Amino acid sequence: MMVALRGASVLLVLFLAAFLPPPQCAQDPAMVHYIYQRFQVLEQGLQKCTQATRAYIQEFQEFSKNLSVMLGRCQTHTSEYKSAVSNLALRVERAQREIDYIQYLREADECIESEDKTLAEKLLQEAEEEKKIRTLLNASCDNMLMGIKSLKIVKKMMDTHGSWMKDAVDNSPKVYLLIGSRNNTVWEFANIRAFTEDNTKPAPRKLILTLSWQGTGHVIYKGFLFFHNQATSNEIIKYNLQKRTVEDRMLLPGGVGRALVYQHSPSTYIDLAVDEHGLWAIHSGPGTHSHLVLTKIEPGTLGVEHSWDTPCRSQDAEASFLLCGVLYVVYSSGGQGPHRITCVYDPLGTISEDDLPNLFFPKRPKSHSMIHYNPRDKQLYAWNEGNQIIYKLQTKRKLPLK
Repeated sequence: MMVALRGASVLLVLFLAAFLPPPQCAQDPAMVHYIYQRFQVLEQGLQKCTQATRAYIQEFQEFSKNLSVMLGRCQTHTSEYKSAVSNLALRVERAQREIDYIQYLREADECIESEDKTLAEKLLQEAEEEKKIRTLLNASCDNMLMGIKSLKIVKKMMDTHGSWMKDAVDNSPKVYLLIGSRNNTVWEFANIRAFTEDNTKPAPRKLILTLSWQGTGHVIYKGFLFFHNQATSNEIIKYNLQKRTVEDRMLLPGGVGRALVYQHSPSTYIDLAVDEHGLWAIHSGPGTHSHLVLTKIEPGTLGVEHSWDTPCRSQDAEASFLLCGVLYVVYSSGGQGPHRITCVYDPLGTISEDDLPNLFFPKRPKSHSMIHYNPRDKQLYAWNEGNQIIYKLQTKRKLPLK
Protein backbone atom coordinates (compact mmCIF):
# COMPACT_ATOMS: atom_id res chain seq x y z
CA MET A 1 0.00 0.00 0.00
CA MET A 2 2.85 2.44 0.87
CA VAL A 3 4.54 1.85 -2.47
CA ALA A 4 1.30 2.71 -4.18
CA LEU A 5 1.07 5.98 -2.21
CA ARG A 6 4.61 7.00 -3.04
CA GLY A 7 3.99 6.33 -6.67
CA ALA A 8 0.92 8.50 -6.46
CA SER A 9 3.01 11.33 -4.84
CA VAL A 10 5.55 11.24 -7.65
CA LEU A 11 2.83 11.47 -10.23
CA LEU A 12 1.30 14.40 -8.38
CA VAL A 13 4.65 16.21 -8.27
CA LEU A 14 5.11 15.70 -11.97
CA PHE A 15 1.62 16.94 -12.58
CA LEU A 16 2.12 20.11 -10.55
CA ALA A 17 5.53 20.70 -12.11
CA ALA A 18 3.81 21.02 -15.42
CA PHE A 19 2.22 24.22 -14.14
CA LEU A 20 5.41 25.81 -12.81
CA PRO A 21 6.29 29.20 -14.22
CA PRO A 22 9.16 29.70 -16.64
CA PRO A 23 12.76 29.65 -15.31
CA GLN A 24 12.80 33.35 -14.82
CA CYS A 25 10.25 32.89 -12.10
CA ALA A 26 11.73 29.78 -10.54
CA GLN A 27 13.77 31.67 -8.01
CA ASP A 28 10.76 33.38 -6.49
CA PRO A 29 10.95 32.43 -2.78
CA ALA A 30 7.26 32.87 -2.20
CA MET A 31 6.36 30.50 -4.91
CA VAL A 32 8.79 27.90 -3.63
CA HIS A 33 7.45 28.31 -0.12
CA TYR A 34 3.90 27.91 -1.39
CA ILE A 35 4.74 24.74 -3.29
CA TYR A 36 6.55 23.33 -0.25
CA GLN A 37 3.50 23.91 1.94
CA ARG A 38 1.25 22.33 -0.58
CA PHE A 39 3.49 19.26 -0.63
CA GLN A 40 3.38 19.06 3.14
CA VAL A 41 -0.40 19.25 3.09
CA LEU A 42 -0.49 16.51 0.51
CA GLU A 43 1.90 14.35 2.52
CA GLN A 44 -0.23 14.81 5.66
CA GLY A 45 -3.36 13.83 3.70
CA LEU A 46 -1.61 10.82 2.33
CA GLN A 47 -0.47 9.83 5.83
CA LYS A 48 -4.04 10.10 7.17
CA CYS A 49 -5.29 8.05 4.23
CA THR A 50 -2.63 5.47 4.90
CA GLN A 51 -3.56 5.32 8.60
CA ALA A 52 -7.28 5.02 7.79
CA THR A 53 -6.56 2.29 5.27
CA ARG A 54 -4.46 0.44 7.80
CA ALA A 55 -7.30 0.77 10.34
CA TYR A 56 -9.80 -0.52 7.81
CA ILE A 57 -7.51 -3.43 6.96
CA GLN A 58 -7.10 -4.27 10.64
CA GLU A 59 -10.84 -4.06 11.24
CA PHE A 60 -11.46 -6.21 8.20
CA GLN A 61 -8.96 -8.77 9.43
CA GLU A 62 -10.65 -8.75 12.85
CA PHE A 63 -14.05 -9.15 11.20
CA SER A 64 -12.74 -11.97 9.02
CA LYS A 65 -11.27 -13.66 12.06
CA ASN A 66 -14.50 -13.26 14.02
CA LEU A 67 -16.51 -14.49 11.05
CA SER A 68 -14.28 -17.57 10.74
CA VAL A 69 -14.75 -18.26 14.45
CA MET A 70 -18.51 -17.87 14.13
CA LEU A 71 -18.61 -20.09 11.05
CA GLY A 72 -16.61 -22.69 12.95
CA ARG A 73 -19.04 -22.51 15.82
CA CYS A 74 -21.93 -22.69 13.37
CA GLN A 75 -20.45 -25.79 11.79
CA THR A 76 -20.01 -27.31 15.22
CA HIS A 77 -23.62 -26.50 16.13
CA THR A 78 -24.76 -27.87 12.76
CA SER A 79 -23.00 -31.16 13.46
CA GLU A 80 -24.55 -31.23 16.91
CA TYR A 81 -27.98 -30.46 15.46
CA LYS A 82 -27.56 -33.14 12.79
CA SER A 83 -26.56 -35.64 15.44
CA ALA A 84 -29.51 -34.60 17.60
CA VAL A 85 -31.88 -34.87 14.64
CA SER A 86 -30.49 -38.32 13.78
CA ASN A 87 -30.93 -39.45 17.37
CA LEU A 88 -34.46 -38.03 17.38
CA ALA A 89 -35.25 -39.86 14.13
CA LEU A 90 -33.99 -43.12 15.65
CA ARG A 91 -36.11 -42.55 18.75
CA VAL A 92 -39.18 -41.77 16.61
CA GLU A 93 -38.57 -44.91 14.54
CA ARG A 94 -38.21 -47.00 17.69
CA ALA A 95 -41.37 -45.44 19.13
CA GLN A 96 -43.21 -46.17 15.87
CA ARG A 97 -42.13 -49.79 16.00
CA GLU A 98 -43.36 -50.02 19.58
CA ILE A 99 -46.66 -48.42 18.60
CA ASP A 100 -47.01 -50.86 15.67
CA TYR A 101 -46.28 -53.77 17.99
CA ILE A 102 -48.83 -52.54 20.54
CA GLN A 103 -51.35 -52.07 17.73
CA TYR A 104 -50.59 -55.59 16.48
CA LEU A 105 -51.16 -57.02 19.96
CA ARG A 106 -54.38 -55.03 20.26
CA GLU A 107 -55.61 -56.22 16.86
CA ALA A 108 -54.64 -59.78 17.77
CA ASP A 109 -56.66 -59.49 20.98
CA GLU A 110 -59.56 -58.01 19.03
CA CYS A 111 -59.30 -60.85 16.48
CA ILE A 112 -59.33 -63.41 19.28
CA GLU A 113 -62.29 -61.67 20.89
CA SER A 114 -64.00 -61.46 17.49
CA GLU A 115 -63.33 -65.15 16.80
CA ASP A 116 -64.62 -66.08 20.23
CA LYS A 117 -67.69 -63.94 19.67
CA THR A 118 -68.22 -65.44 16.20
CA LEU A 119 -67.82 -68.96 17.59
CA ALA A 120 -70.28 -68.22 20.38
CA GLU A 121 -72.76 -66.76 17.90
CA LYS A 122 -72.30 -69.79 15.64
CA LEU A 123 -72.90 -72.20 18.52
CA LEU A 124 -75.98 -70.22 19.56
CA GLN A 125 -77.23 -70.20 15.99
CA GLU A 126 -76.66 -73.95 15.67
CA ALA A 127 -78.50 -74.54 18.96
CA GLU A 128 -81.42 -72.41 17.78
CA GLU A 129 -81.38 -74.19 14.42
CA GLU A 130 -81.43 -77.58 16.11
CA LYS A 131 -84.29 -76.45 18.34
CA LYS A 132 -86.17 -75.23 15.27
CA ILE A 133 -85.62 -78.55 13.50
CA ARG A 134 -86.75 -80.54 16.54
CA THR A 135 -89.88 -78.38 16.71
CA LEU A 136 -90.43 -78.83 12.99
CA LEU A 137 -89.92 -82.60 13.18
CA ASN A 138 -91.71 -83.19 16.45
CA ALA A 139 -91.63 -86.52 18.24
CA SER A 140 -95.20 -87.41 17.33
CA CYS A 141 -93.77 -89.97 14.91
CA ASP A 142 -90.96 -92.17 16.21
CA ASN A 143 -90.96 -95.16 13.84
CA MET A 144 -87.97 -96.34 11.82
CA LEU A 145 -87.90 -98.81 8.95
CA MET A 146 -86.66 -102.33 9.72
CA GLY A 147 -87.66 -104.27 6.62
CA ILE A 148 -89.86 -104.75 3.54
CA LYS A 149 -92.30 -107.49 4.56
CA SER A 150 -94.19 -108.29 1.37
CA LEU A 151 -95.00 -107.27 -2.18
CA LYS A 152 -98.41 -107.11 -3.80
CA ILE A 153 -98.96 -106.32 -7.47
CA VAL A 154 -102.39 -104.70 -7.69
CA LYS A 155 -102.42 -103.84 -11.42
CA LYS A 156 -100.42 -104.29 -14.61
CA MET A 157 -100.17 -101.69 -17.38
CA MET A 158 -98.11 -101.29 -20.55
CA ASP A 159 -96.61 -97.97 -19.55
CA THR A 160 -93.07 -98.18 -18.13
CA HIS A 161 -93.27 -94.87 -16.28
CA GLY A 162 -96.03 -93.41 -14.17
CA SER A 163 -97.28 -92.98 -10.63
CA TRP A 164 -100.29 -93.95 -8.56
CA MET A 165 -101.35 -93.00 -5.06
CA LYS A 166 -104.01 -92.24 -2.49
CA ASP A 167 -104.43 -88.99 -0.61
CA ALA A 168 -101.79 -89.04 2.11
CA VAL A 169 -104.03 -87.43 4.74
CA ASP A 170 -107.73 -87.60 3.93
CA ASN A 171 -109.61 -90.83 4.66
CA SER A 172 -110.92 -90.93 1.12
CA PRO A 173 -110.66 -94.40 -0.55
CA LYS A 174 -110.03 -92.81 -3.96
CA VAL A 175 -107.05 -93.92 -6.00
CA TYR A 176 -105.33 -91.63 -8.52
CA LEU A 177 -103.43 -92.74 -11.61
CA LEU A 178 -100.99 -90.54 -13.56
CA ILE A 179 -99.63 -92.32 -16.64
CA GLY A 180 -96.29 -91.39 -18.19
CA SER A 181 -93.61 -88.89 -17.22
CA ARG A 182 -95.09 -85.96 -19.18
CA ASN A 183 -98.85 -85.63 -19.28
CA ASN A 184 -101.82 -83.61 -18.01
CA THR A 185 -104.46 -86.32 -17.46
CA VAL A 186 -105.33 -87.70 -14.02
CA TRP A 187 -107.58 -90.74 -13.61
CA GLU A 188 -109.59 -90.82 -10.38
CA PHE A 189 -110.90 -94.22 -9.20
CA ALA A 190 -113.54 -94.58 -6.52
CA ASN A 191 -111.52 -97.16 -4.55
CA ILE A 192 -108.78 -99.75 -4.84
CA ARG A 193 -111.18 -102.33 -6.26
CA ALA A 194 -112.31 -99.99 -9.03
CA PHE A 195 -108.63 -99.42 -9.77
CA THR A 196 -107.66 -103.10 -9.96
CA GLU A 197 -110.75 -104.36 -11.83
CA ASP A 198 -111.35 -102.67 -15.17
CA ASN A 199 -115.05 -103.52 -15.42
CA THR A 200 -115.96 -102.34 -11.94
CA LYS A 201 -118.50 -99.50 -11.64
CA PRO A 202 -118.35 -96.59 -11.38
CA ALA A 203 -115.95 -95.84 -14.19
CA PRO A 204 -112.93 -93.69 -13.38
CA ARG A 205 -113.24 -89.93 -13.62
CA LYS A 206 -110.93 -88.25 -16.13
CA LEU A 207 -109.41 -84.96 -14.97
CA ILE A 208 -107.67 -82.79 -17.55
CA LEU A 209 -105.20 -80.42 -15.87
CA THR A 210 -104.53 -76.94 -17.19
CA LEU A 211 -100.78 -77.64 -16.92
CA SER A 212 -98.65 -80.71 -17.66
CA TRP A 213 -96.44 -82.48 -15.14
CA GLN A 214 -92.81 -83.50 -15.41
CA GLY A 215 -91.44 -86.79 -14.04
CA THR A 216 -93.16 -89.16 -11.62
CA GLY A 217 -92.66 -87.35 -8.31
CA HIS A 218 -96.27 -86.23 -7.71
CA VAL A 219 -98.25 -86.45 -4.47
CA ILE A 220 -101.82 -85.82 -3.36
CA TYR A 221 -102.11 -84.08 0.00
CA LYS A 222 -105.39 -82.89 1.56
CA GLY A 223 -107.24 -82.91 -1.77
CA PHE A 224 -104.52 -81.08 -3.71
CA LEU A 225 -102.23 -82.51 -6.36
CA PHE A 226 -98.67 -81.25 -6.06
CA PHE A 227 -96.50 -81.71 -9.16
CA HIS A 228 -93.48 -80.35 -11.03
CA ASN A 229 -94.59 -78.06 -13.86
CA GLN A 230 -93.21 -79.42 -17.13
CA ALA A 231 -92.64 -75.95 -18.62
CA THR A 232 -90.20 -74.95 -15.86
CA SER A 233 -87.10 -76.28 -14.17
CA ASN A 234 -88.11 -75.65 -10.55
CA GLU A 235 -91.80 -74.68 -10.29
CA ILE A 236 -94.14 -76.73 -8.11
CA ILE A 237 -97.88 -76.49 -8.77
CA LYS A 238 -100.57 -76.89 -6.12
CA TYR A 239 -103.68 -78.04 -8.03
CA ASN A 240 -107.20 -78.20 -6.61
CA LEU A 241 -108.66 -81.45 -7.93
CA GLN A 242 -112.25 -80.54 -7.05
CA LYS A 243 -112.22 -77.07 -8.60
CA ARG A 244 -109.79 -78.11 -11.34
CA THR A 245 -107.80 -74.93 -10.91
CA VAL A 246 -104.27 -73.97 -9.93
CA GLU A 247 -104.48 -73.05 -6.25
CA ASP A 248 -100.90 -71.83 -5.83
CA ARG A 249 -97.36 -72.25 -7.15
CA MET A 250 -93.81 -71.88 -5.88
CA LEU A 251 -90.21 -71.85 -7.15
CA LEU A 252 -87.75 -74.02 -5.29
CA PRO A 253 -84.66 -71.84 -4.72
CA GLY A 254 -81.02 -72.56 -5.51
CA GLY A 255 -81.02 -73.71 -9.14
CA VAL A 256 -83.24 -76.74 -8.51
CA GLY A 257 -84.31 -78.82 -11.50
CA ARG A 258 -81.11 -78.60 -13.54
CA ALA A 259 -80.07 -82.19 -12.81
CA LEU A 260 -81.92 -85.47 -12.41
CA VAL A 261 -82.74 -86.52 -8.87
CA TYR A 262 -81.96 -90.20 -9.52
CA GLN A 263 -79.69 -91.66 -12.14
CA HIS A 264 -82.13 -94.49 -12.95
CA SER A 265 -85.21 -92.25 -13.17
CA PRO A 266 -84.43 -90.29 -16.35
CA SER A 267 -87.41 -87.93 -16.27
CA THR A 268 -87.69 -86.87 -12.62
CA TYR A 269 -85.99 -83.62 -11.60
CA ILE A 270 -88.07 -82.94 -8.46
CA ASP A 271 -89.46 -85.78 -6.37
CA LEU A 272 -92.20 -84.75 -3.97
CA ALA A 273 -92.98 -86.85 -0.91
CA VAL A 274 -95.35 -86.91 2.07
CA ASP A 275 -94.86 -88.43 5.52
CA GLU A 276 -96.16 -87.89 9.04
CA HIS A 277 -94.49 -84.45 9.12
CA GLY A 278 -96.01 -83.14 5.91
CA LEU A 279 -94.78 -82.22 2.44
CA TRP A 280 -91.19 -82.63 1.21
CA ALA A 281 -89.15 -82.19 -1.98
CA ILE A 282 -86.10 -84.27 -2.89
CA HIS A 283 -83.87 -82.77 -5.56
CA SER A 284 -80.29 -82.11 -6.61
CA GLY A 285 -78.87 -78.77 -5.65
CA PRO A 286 -76.09 -76.67 -7.26
CA GLY A 287 -72.60 -77.43 -6.01
CA THR A 288 -73.67 -80.53 -4.11
CA HIS A 289 -71.62 -82.88 -6.35
CA SER A 290 -74.60 -85.09 -7.29
CA HIS A 291 -75.83 -85.42 -3.72
CA LEU A 292 -79.49 -85.17 -2.83
CA VAL A 293 -81.01 -82.12 -1.14
CA LEU A 294 -83.98 -82.50 1.18
CA THR A 295 -86.38 -79.54 1.46
CA LYS A 296 -89.33 -79.25 3.85
CA ILE A 297 -92.29 -77.34 2.36
CA GLU A 298 -95.22 -75.78 4.17
CA PRO A 299 -98.18 -77.07 2.07
CA GLY A 300 -100.54 -74.24 2.98
CA THR A 301 -98.34 -71.33 1.91
CA LEU A 302 -95.82 -73.24 -0.24
CA GLY A 303 -93.00 -71.69 1.75
CA VAL A 304 -89.65 -73.40 2.31
CA GLU A 305 -89.34 -74.33 5.98
CA HIS A 306 -85.84 -75.81 5.87
CA SER A 307 -83.32 -77.51 3.55
CA TRP A 308 -80.62 -80.10 4.24
CA ASP A 309 -77.69 -81.22 2.08
CA THR A 310 -77.66 -84.99 2.50
CA PRO A 311 -74.75 -87.43 2.03
CA CYS A 312 -76.89 -89.58 -0.28
CA ARG A 313 -75.68 -89.73 -3.86
CA SER A 314 -77.91 -89.55 -6.93
CA GLN A 315 -75.59 -91.96 -8.76
CA ASP A 316 -77.14 -95.46 -9.01
CA ALA A 317 -80.24 -94.18 -7.17
CA GLU A 318 -83.69 -94.98 -8.55
CA ALA A 319 -86.14 -93.63 -5.94
CA SER A 320 -86.53 -92.49 -2.35
CA PHE A 321 -89.22 -91.92 0.27
CA LEU A 322 -89.63 -90.41 3.73
CA LEU A 323 -90.94 -92.12 6.84
CA CYS A 324 -91.22 -90.17 10.11
CA GLY A 325 -88.89 -87.46 8.86
CA VAL A 326 -86.14 -89.86 7.72
CA LEU A 327 -85.05 -90.11 4.09
CA TYR A 328 -84.51 -93.61 2.68
CA VAL A 329 -82.83 -93.81 -0.76
CA VAL A 330 -83.18 -96.91 -2.95
CA TYR A 331 -80.21 -97.94 -5.11
CA SER A 332 -79.64 -100.55 -7.79
CA SER A 333 -76.66 -101.39 -9.95
CA GLY A 334 -77.20 -100.41 -13.58
CA GLY A 335 -80.95 -100.10 -13.03
CA GLN A 336 -81.18 -103.84 -12.37
CA GLY A 337 -81.80 -105.71 -9.11
CA PRO A 338 -81.20 -106.12 -6.30
CA HIS A 339 -82.95 -102.97 -5.08
CA ARG A 340 -81.78 -101.96 -1.62
CA ILE A 341 -81.65 -98.99 0.72
CA THR A 342 -78.01 -98.08 1.29
CA CYS A 343 -78.31 -94.44 2.33
CA VAL A 344 -80.44 -93.11 5.19
CA TYR A 345 -80.54 -89.47 6.27
CA ASP A 346 -82.14 -88.31 9.51
CA PRO A 347 -82.14 -84.51 10.02
CA LEU A 348 -82.35 -85.07 13.77
CA GLY A 349 -79.40 -87.47 13.75
CA THR A 350 -81.17 -90.18 15.72
CA ILE A 351 -80.55 -93.01 13.24
CA SER A 352 -78.01 -93.91 10.56
CA GLU A 353 -77.27 -96.85 8.26
CA ASP A 354 -75.46 -98.57 11.15
CA ASP A 355 -78.72 -98.70 13.12
CA LEU A 356 -80.58 -100.51 10.35
CA PRO A 357 -80.48 -104.05 8.99
CA ASN A 358 -79.88 -104.74 5.30
CA LEU A 359 -82.97 -103.34 3.63
CA PHE A 360 -83.72 -105.20 0.39
CA PHE A 361 -86.81 -104.96 -1.79
CA PRO A 362 -88.30 -108.17 -3.24
CA LYS A 363 -86.51 -108.97 -6.47
CA ARG A 364 -87.70 -107.03 -9.52
CA PRO A 365 -86.02 -107.09 -12.96
CA LYS A 366 -85.98 -103.31 -13.51
CA SER A 367 -85.68 -100.12 -11.49
CA HIS A 368 -88.70 -98.39 -9.94
CA SER A 369 -90.28 -95.42 -11.66
CA MET A 370 -91.55 -94.19 -8.30
CA ILE A 371 -91.76 -95.26 -4.64
CA HIS A 372 -93.93 -93.15 -2.32
CA TYR A 373 -94.86 -93.66 1.32
CA ASN A 374 -98.42 -93.11 2.46
CA PRO A 375 -98.48 -92.14 6.17
CA ARG A 376 -102.18 -92.96 6.45
CA ASP A 377 -101.95 -96.67 5.68
CA LYS A 378 -98.17 -97.02 6.40
CA GLN A 379 -97.44 -98.62 3.02
CA LEU A 380 -95.26 -97.90 -0.01
CA TYR A 381 -96.88 -97.30 -3.38
CA ALA A 382 -94.54 -98.14 -6.25
CA TRP A 383 -94.40 -98.38 -10.06
CA ASN A 384 -92.07 -100.94 -11.61
CA GLU A 385 -92.06 -101.81 -15.32
CA GLY A 386 -95.79 -101.06 -15.65
CA ASN A 387 -96.67 -102.87 -12.41
CA GLN A 388 -98.48 -100.96 -9.69
CA ILE A 389 -97.14 -102.41 -6.44
CA ILE A 390 -97.82 -102.10 -2.70
CA TYR A 391 -94.99 -102.86 -0.28
CA LYS A 392 -95.87 -103.56 3.34
CA LEU A 393 -93.31 -102.39 5.89
CA GLN A 394 -91.85 -103.54 9.15
CA THR A 395 -90.98 -100.75 11.60
CA LYS A 396 -89.86 -100.20 15.16
CA ARG A 397 -89.56 -97.23 17.48
CA LYS A 398 -86.60 -94.89 17.17
CA LEU A 399 -84.22 -94.28 19.99
CA PRO A 400 -85.33 -91.27 22.07
CA LEU A 401 -83.65 -87.91 21.45
CA LYS A 402 -81.01 -86.96 23.98
